[in-house]
Amino acid sequence: MRICTLLPSATETAFALGLGDSVVAVSHECDFPAAAREKPVVVRGSIDSDNSTSREIDDLVRQRLSGGEGLYSLDLELLRRINPDIIITQGLCDVCAVGYDDVMAAAGSLRPPAKVLSLSPGSLGEVLSDIARVGNATGTPERAEALVDTLRERVERVAGGVPRDRPRPKVACLEWLDPLYAAGHWVPEMVELAGGMDVLAAKHEPSARVSMETLSEAAPEVMVLMPCGFDESRTRKEWEPLKDLPEWQRIPAVANGRVFAVDGSRYFNRPGPRLVDGLEILARLIHPEQPSVASHDFLA
Repeated sequence: MRICTLLPSATETAFALGLGDSVVAVSHECDFPAAAREKPVVVRGSIDSDNSTSREIDDLVRQRLSGGEGLYSLDLELLRRINPDIIITQGLCDVCAVGYDDVMAAAGSLRPPAKVLSLSPGSLGEVLSDIARVGNATGTPERAEALVDTLRERVERVAGGVPRDRPRPKVACLEWLDPLYAAGHWVPEMVELAGGMDVLAAKHEPSARVSMETLSEAAPEVMVLMPCGFDESRTRKEWEPLKDLPEWQRIPAVANGRVFAVDGSRYFNRPGPRLVDGLEILARLIHPEQPSVASHDFLA
């Protein structure tokens, strides 16, 4: 089977299922595991996020979407030469991957047409279910079942370690810093499983823009900065302008030194197996007094 994955989480899932040799094409953002970087790239982005500020990226995204322009383009010529049997994409977010209609048109232009598997999870449970769907679609259901069982056990271990005799800290997770966006979808659920109470977002709802006033009034005791697509060092850089704002200084998490920069791409933004790593990280940040459930490299 020849597999084309158009989003990083699908690439991670395919490799986790032992399908690395079957992956014949990826997107420009597919960087894990390292072997994924060696695959032909059939997707390109239209925004240079490496050399743009968060505000500039947000403005460019809004301009292109409002003008009916896509944020990504498919290399149809290369895709036709590679001629995959299955294309794995998503329908969750126009900012995250090639538009679903464009993928369907591209798949239909292949000979024979490629099967399209679209993943659109809104919760941690649906992320795990999508791993099973990928397994079924690629002839590896047993591997998928074993992986999901392992991930569920880790989730249950985190949830079971939450202190029952003390209140849940108020937590805010920010998916973008200029403008501010509260992380939605699976993140509030992860906060709850890790023993916190998300004060900005509701479980399984999309990420939403929030004002600095709203953030300050929510008075989170723990803040986790996880900008979409940014690693720890880039997050720290984008965080700097916020530090001198009076509203920021009044937030309890800031006053108590409990603001953490994490690698959003690795552990929180991408709906794949490493979300469980992110859950374990959240558990350590929210309840540092509890025994560590895992060891990770992250910036705090």
